[in-house]
Amino acid sequence: MTHEAMEAGLRAGSAADGSRPLRIALLTYKGNPFCGGQGVYVRHLSRELVRLGHHVEVIGSQPYPVLDEGEDLEGLSLTELPSLDLYRQPDPFRTPARDEFRDWIDAVEVATMWTGGFPEPLTFSLRARRHLRARRGDFDVVHDNQTLGYGLLGDVGAPLVTTIHHPITVDRQLELDAAQGRRRRASVRRWYAFTRMQKRVARRLPSVLTVSGTSRQEIVDHLGVRDDRVHVVHIGADADLFSPDPSVPRVPGRIVTTSSADVPLKGLVFLVEALAKLRTEHPAAHLVVVGRRAEDGPVAQLIERYGLEDAVEFVKGISDAELVDLVRSAEVACVPSLYEGFSLPAAEAMATATPLVATTGGAIPEVTGPDGETCLSVPPGDAGALAAALGRLLSDPALRARLGAAGRARVLDRFTWARAAEGTVARYREAIAAARGGSPDRPAAAPDRGAVAPDTSVDTPHRESRATC
Repeated sequence: MTHEAMEAGLRAGSAADGSRPLRIALLTYKGNPFCGGQGVYVRHLSRELVRLGHHVEVIGSQPYPVLDEGEDLEGLSLTELPSLDLYRQPDPFRTPARDEFRDWIDAVEVATMWTGGFPEPLTFSLRARRHLRARRGDFDVVHDNQTLGYGLLGDVGAPLVTTIHHPITVDRQLELDAAQGRRRRASVRRWYAFTRMQKRVARRLPSVLTVSGTSRQEIVDHLGVRDDRVHVVHIGADADLFSPDPSVPRVPGRIVTTSSADVPLKGLVFLVEALAKLRTEHPAAHLVVVGRRAEDGPVAQLIERYGLEDAVEFVKGISDAELVDLVRSAEVACVPSLYEGFSLPAAEAMATATPLVATTGGAIPEVTGPDGETCLSVPPGDAGALAAALGRLLSDPALRARLGAAGRARVLDRFTWARAAEGTVARYREAIAAARGGSPDRPAAAPDRGAVAPDTSVDTPHRESRATC
């Protein structure tokens, strides 16, 4: 649809698809757009939904979402649904003062944290259900961003659509594989106890969106969701923001990646090992990591062992513009993850025409495309292969230019937020029709007549992990 047609439709009181604009409640229990993909998803999807002519109210907990602003975004708003914010910096795992407690949900939140669990998916879902039921009739559809809590079963005042980026059971297994000792494994199991709830809830959902074909199959296999209820809507990069800029000079030897330091899923330990190998032939090679530095742990130990203190830099809390210029300044971007359900960092790097080295973990190849055409691909967990691919690109300016241009073309063709919003709206309208009896193969969620009780088993407390982002 042309821009002129969209403007005409909005003036006539219809959305860009010619139908009635929707009132959308977009739920997110973690909205930080600078830590993990959930906040990025909410920020960009909400903006593009409003640009299509819909009204979006983001309902989120701490850290609260950061939403875009502008004259064309008057239909976008944020409602804060506060938790006890138990993982805030600089005092994560804090004990709240007595006067902070408001109700029994707060008590559940603290008790779960004290016993080593991660409470927020459950407690946010309970608060969200209470909030949505009090506002029955305000929304045409409720869109949950991977909370998957018991509170969202049954009647939440409007048809429910849920995004599952990938099953967190994958993260759980990778952390268990990396855990050393019985006590550590027990701690990991307790922390990820909420995944049992998410599995039970997912099986009862009428409409699930996910971001890749790989994630779709894993949702079916790992969570037991019926495959006819799971639909792929690719997400993507903000290709206007993440774009090439010849005025930003490339820094010789610079490699950029996005990763939390000691999350096994992200594979940073293999990239650091690869950097040590790479610097024997490319002494200027150095790594800039967008993410949190861990003062101790496998990555810190490797940096010290290989004497890479001056060759590895961590940055966090930078602005969008600073992030884009950092990626533009790199000769190579790298995604060393063992698994990704989509990989926004890959899409964003490709959108800037920065050549990419990426593993084949999970859905990454769906994003990056064929090896040697739009990126260089390596097996996950193989530091030697990473070093070889990085060295090949650092040695070949013509290859870097070719892969960078092809990568941006792929993103523009397949992975933009505008396309994601259009596909999401189509699923909203299907869910609304199904709730009114218009689609027998997509049943609406029935009122809950026996929600499963939360897990209250006791284990050893676990450190902060990716799920707290």
